[in-house]
Amino acid sequence: MLFSGRRRKVNLNAQSELYEHAVQFYVQPPLENISLNEFETFAVERLKLLKTIETLGVSYVKLSEQYKKKLESESKNLNFPYRSETDDRKIPPGGLSECEKRRKDHISHFILRLAYCQTVHNPYREELRRWFIQQEVDLFRYRFSELHSKQKLEFLHRNNLQYDAISAEEKSELQRELIDSTYGVSGITVEQQDFYKVPFQDALDLVRTRKVYLRAGYAYIPHQDIVTIVLNDFRTRLSKALALTARSLPAVHSDERLQPLLSHLSHAYVGQDYSVQKNVGKFSLEQVDSLSGKSFPLCMRQLHQSLRENHHLRHGGRMQYGLFLKGIGLSLEQALQFWRSEFVKGKVDADKFDKAYAYSVRHMFGREGKRTDYTPYSCMKVILSNAPGQGDHHGCPFRHSDPELLKQKLQVYKVPPSGISQILELVKGMHYQLACQKYFELTHNVDDANFSLSHPNQYFIESQKILGGGKDLKREADVPQRSQEAAGGLAEMSEDLDSFFQDG
Repeated sequence: MLFSGRRRKVNLNAQSELYEHAVQFYVQPPLENISLNEFETFAVERLKLLKTIETLGVSYVKLSEQYKKKLESESKNLNFPYRSETDDRKIPPGGLSECEKRRKDHISHFILRLAYCQTVHNPYREELRRWFIQQEVDLFRYRFSELHSKQKLEFLHRNNLQYDAISAEEKSELQRELIDSTYGVSGITVEQQDFYKVPFQDALDLVRTRKVYLRAGYAYIPHQDIVTIVLNDFRTRLSKALALTARSLPAVHSDERLQPLLSHLSHAYVGQDYSVQKNVGKFSLEQVDSLSGKSFPLCMRQLHQSLRENHHLRHGGRMQYGLFLKGIGLSLEQALQFWRSEFVKGKVDADKFDKAYAYSVRHMFGREGKRTDYTPYSCMKVILSNAPGQGDHHGCPFRHSDPELLKQKLQVYKVPPSGISQILELVKGMHYQLACQKYFELTHNVDDANFSLSHPNQYFIESQKILGGGKDLKREADVPQRSQEAAGGLAEMSEDLDSFFQDG
């Protein structure tokens, strides 16, 4: 894959110069060829890192010791830079040198720029764009905070952020105001650090929280808070860069190798593959009602309840719920019996079911049509595709429900008032998966779920582990994680399956 129109090979000296520093603004795009396999691997692993950052940012105080420790661990596991200075002589087996990690960090950032700038046809494009920018900003904040004071100054000068420190005379003149107005500054510390005079609009976060001294349109920033200015600059640059990158999309879309990858990366699922059934026969149909109340995520519990009440689900609900049931272990025979027995209680007799609906169930299990083993929907697919309309019951309740209706539903399910408030706060911040994870913790009486929720079937398996006293369901421990949606195959499969689930 060539990242630039200039076809040239990057020599080692140029690469060393480009990746000389652990923290950068990503101004210079990559200028080398990489394989499609490396392209997808880099993108998916950076996506995992950003999703970890989102989870940690809600679960812990940003830059707290726990936050930094867990983010360092994840960066290390995924072979991304995690310290400003490392010893390349001690590279673990299978690991990368520091230069190789920085190269991966650099290239993967630009790949995701392509993915998140090209969300024009996605109804949630602005949410995705804002999500990407926020996680990149938080990653930058963590890395910048790990730099020493001297390294921070070098970074500012290297990126032409040369804010002038006020003179000793001006600092002496304003000493009382600086002490009274600046968070964490005392009569002793004010003498020991520099203050920078910057336009107040460059430090809105500090102004908003009343942490700095303001005078005549300028904010006086202590050295330890200069990160706020740098973050604001980074955010502005990245936002503009996404807009500029979008102009290159016609050329990218003409490449049939890349277009499917990029189209689905912004909402790709990068977790466990649940298409291969490992628990067939473990659950009987008589257990489904009980399981729905104990171990189903809210989206599936909602679908199950609607099916029992109305004896019918429209095609979006049947797809979402049918694939979930397949994923927890229902066999084809059980699935046919389940759907037939429920539909005949409504307006569909057995003969009509066999003619209009049985084929679609067999197709979902790969027994008809292309004989494809269809994958249960991930959280991101439920959230970002096929939004429910009037009369529909599919989708994500945390994303698609009115907050007041969601509150009432949580009350019916006996979620405590304090827990409902926490969930609604997460929903307000558009952290829908984290809201579902909080629902899991509240309904299972655990303080920390110890996993990052990304799939309804993952929710079910983790629930069963807790209810079973920690005993895991029978599964292949070495089933690889994958990003099927990122590969572009799921979109075509879903459209194909949609046609079989349409009501006549």
